[in-house]
Amino acid sequence: MKKQILVAAPILLYGSLACAQSSMTLYGVLDEGLMFNSNVATGASQGGHKVYLDSLNGLFGSRWGMRGVEDLGGGTHAIFDLESGVNLNSGAAAQGGLEFGRQAWVGLSNRRYGDVTLGRQYDALVYYAQPVTIQGYLAGEAFQHPGDFDNTANSLRTNNAIRYASPNFNGLTFGAEWSVGGMPGNVSGNGGYSAGAAYSNGSVTLGAAFLYFKNPTGSTASSGFFTSNGSGTQLTGILNKGYETAASYQVAIVGGTYTLGSVQFGTSWSNVEYGNIAALGGASAKFNNVDAGVKWTVTPAFSLGAAYDYAKGDSVWTPGGSVGNQHFNQVCVLADYFLSKRTDLYVEGAYQIASGTSSTGASAVANIGNAGDSSNGRQALVRVAIRQKF
Repeated sequence: MKKQILVAAPILLYGSLACAQSSMTLYGVLDEGLMFNSNVATGASQGGHKVYLDSLNGLFGSRWGMRGVEDLGGGTHAIFDLESGVNLNSGAAAQGGLEFGRQAWVGLSNRRYGDVTLGRQYDALVYYAQPVTIQGYLAGEAFQHPGDFDNTANSLRTNNAIRYASPNFNGLTFGAEWSVGGMPGNVSGNGGYSAGAAYSNGSVTLGAAFLYFKNPTGSTASSGFFTSNGSGTQLTGILNKGYETAASYQVAIVGGTYTLGSVQFGTSWSNVEYGNIAALGGASAKFNNVDAGVKWTVTPAFSLGAAYDYAKGDSVWTPGGSVGNQHFNQVCVLADYFLSKRTDLYVEGAYQIASGTSSTGASAVANIGNAGDSSNGRQALVRVAIRQKF
C-alpha cells in the first residue's frame, strides 16, 4: 500500500503542476444599443427612418470566447483562441452564422522569437494600422470609413491563415500573415497576404500595414476575402458593389496618434484598389481616405471624442462610360461614461454627405459604416448603448 502511494504521489504532483502552468480564460463583451438611422433606402427612390436594436456594431461587437495558454518550458507556450460573435437580439451567431466567426486559431508563442498561429484570424491591417485610425481609438459604426472598404472595422477575417507576430523590441512590433487560398488549378487564388509594423514610445504611436488578396470574391461561402464570412459578400452597398468581380484587392494604411496630457490626437490615410474588374472590362478602381480625430479623457470614467473623415473614389473609365467618381464627408461624435470597470453607457452619432457617381453608375448615396444605403446623398446615424465586459 505504501509503495502504491509513493508511486502515485509524483504522478499527482506532476498533474497539479501541469494545471498550475496552464490556464484557460472565458471572456466576452455584451454591447447592446438602440439605433436611429435617418434614411434607409426602401426602393428605387424612397427612403425612411429606421429605429432598431443592434448588438454587432457598437464600440465592441458583442462576443464571447475562450483563450488558453500552456507552458511548454524554455519560454515557449502553446496558445489558442476561439471567439464567436453574438447577436443578442436573435441569439444567432454573427459573421454570417459562423460558430467561431470572429477568431479560431492555435499556435506557439515564444517570448524571445514571437508567435506563430494558424486558423481564422485578423489581418495585419487590424493588428498594426487600425489602432491609429479613428475606428481604433474612438470606434463604433459611427466612426467607420464608408462601407468599411479598407476593413479597418474588422468586417472581414482571413481564413486558412498562417501568421507571425514579433515580440516587442523597445516599442517596435511587426508581423506578417499568409492566407492559403488553394483554388483548384490556381494555387494562389482566393488567398493573399498582409504585413505591418507599429511603434509606440511615450506619447507617440505610429502604424502602417499592407494587404493583398487574389480573387477576393469566392465561389462558396467562407472562401476568398469579401466572402470570408458564412454568407453573402461584404460588397453590399452601391459604393463598391460594382467592383465585386475584381481579380485583386489591396489596401495600404499609415497613421499615427499623439497624446498630450488627457487629450489624444490622431490621423491616418488609406488607399484601396480593386484590380482588373471583369464586369468593367478589366478596369481598376481606387479609393483614398483621410481621417482625423481627437479623444479627451475628461475624468477616468468619462471621455469625449470627435472626428472627421473624407473619402474619395476615383473615376473608372469603362466602355459604357465613367463610374466611381464619388466623395464622402463625414463628422462623428462620441460620449462614453463608465459606471464601473466593466460597464459603461455611451452615445455616438455621425452625419455623412455623399456626392458623385457610385460604382454601379447610379448617383452616389450615403452609407455610414455598413448601416445601409441611403436613398440620397445624406444620412445620420445615432446609437445609445450599454456595454458590459466579462
